[in-house]
Amino acid sequence: MGRDILEREYSAKDYEQFNRRIHDQVDILKQVIAKPEFGKEPISIGAELEMYLMNSQGDVSPVNLELLELLQDIQYQTELNKFNLELNLSPVPAKGKPFNELTKEIITKFNRLSSVASKIDTRPLAVGILPTLQERHLSKEYMTDVGRYRLLARELLKHRGEPFHIKIDGDDPVDFYSSEVCVEGANTSFQVHLMTEKDKFANTFNAAQLTLPMAVATAANSGVFLGKCLWDETRVVLFKQSIDNRVPDASGWRQPSRVTFGHGWVRKSAWELFSETVNLYQPIFPELFDDDSSGLPELAELNLHMGTTWPWNRAVYSNKGNGHLRIEFRALPAGPTALDMSANAAFSIGMAVGLEEKIDEYLSRIPFRFAEYNFYRAAKCGMRATVLWPQNYQNKPVEVPIKNIIDDMLQVASDGLSKLGVDRDERDKYLHIIQRRLSTGINGATWTKQTLRHLRKSMNSDEASSKLLDLYFENQMGGQPVSEWERIWK
Repeated sequence: MGRDILEREYSAKDYEQFNRRIHDQVDILKQVIAKPEFGKEPISIGAELEMYLMNSQGDVSPVNLELLELLQDIQYQTELNKFNLELNLSPVPAKGKPFNELTKEIITKFNRLSSVASKIDTRPLAVGILPTLQERHLSKEYMTDVGRYRLLARELLKHRGEPFHIKIDGDDPVDFYSSEVCVEGANTSFQVHLMTEKDKFANTFNAAQLTLPMAVATAANSGVFLGKCLWDETRVVLFKQSIDNRVPDASGWRQPSRVTFGHGWVRKSAWELFSETVNLYQPIFPELFDDDSSGLPELAELNLHMGTTWPWNRAVYSNKGNGHLRIEFRALPAGPTALDMSANAAFSIGMAVGLEEKIDEYLSRIPFRFAEYNFYRAAKCGMRATVLWPQNYQNKPVEVPIKNIIDDMLQVASDGLSKLGVDRDERDKYLHIIQRRLSTGINGATWTKQTLRHLRKSMNSDEASSKLLDLYFENQMGGQPVSEWERIWK
């Protein structure tokens, strides 16, 4: 989805040729992965940070193209809406102190971005959803003027044929219809990439799926949307509804959602996920490319098609060097601070690697639909959630507090990071941030919702949201993990 695509009308022949190309490339991918030298690279970690742009009054600042011109930095890219920007962080070796490196680069880049943006009355903010966002901001007027975004909006709505229905429960539920894909742009995330050995991919990916609820519950930072307190990680439900192009047929059956937790445990290899995507989802952009790579094939059409589905954990193929596979953890929100985001990355990666060798012990005890249930429970209720988890001598599913599992997973994550060669002091530093959230019960979502509820006692909703944003921004710039932020509601 990072490619520049010119806006044009597609013909039936375009779709036919593209469909044939991606099916052929799935077969090629199986052969590429099977090469003995494939994936023989040191394990590395990467990330992408999506951010909001706001003005000095706390309103959105729709200036991403202007800001990119000022920055002249290829690590920054546009996002769907004009008031969002994406920072692609440099990959770092997993061995040693990778999360310190991520933290340093986030802070360095963020400080420069802040300095440059101040010249046009703009401030960047890392948060899952901007508390002061209004429904009027979710219109095509605010969509970035780039061909691929216009195409995405046109094609998704054409497939659906009717407005998207946004219905989310919470303290103050929201319920509205929108024909704008820009609603999806309300969500900003911190997407983490882990290079994975091809022979371990299935186990690591399944472990990432199984432990995703614990990662989301601790990281939640999207509790306020349109000034209303909703899910702790509202991004999860908003993203799914905002680009759900499925319409039930006469029998009530619907195509698989393009935003999904997945369709089942991976059995043997990453190839299954690529084949699944090709065989379950209609192409949106039937664009054909010339492959001018001198080494492994780029498989550009296959990668483009993979980028038009949005699983919460995604398989990624790269032809760089000897080639590699990686897992993209897509459910983590942006913010609250660089330390918090790096801690979320450490916890997610550590759990996935820490459980990979024991994953078979869980898969027969937790059907895939249970793991999916756990994910949505965690997104809705955060660290207050109860989830299904295996118990000794059980003979039926048992719901337990997710906090108990998170507590157990801290050691699993430490062991997993140790396997990757992460230094002991590095593991302790970032997992302690997770432990502090667990002991205080404070993550980004609980802090923002509790603060907003308190502020509403003395001011109207708009004033409260604006004041919340000021406090959040001040704390984010202070740099301390959210568990240590002042709590005015006490």
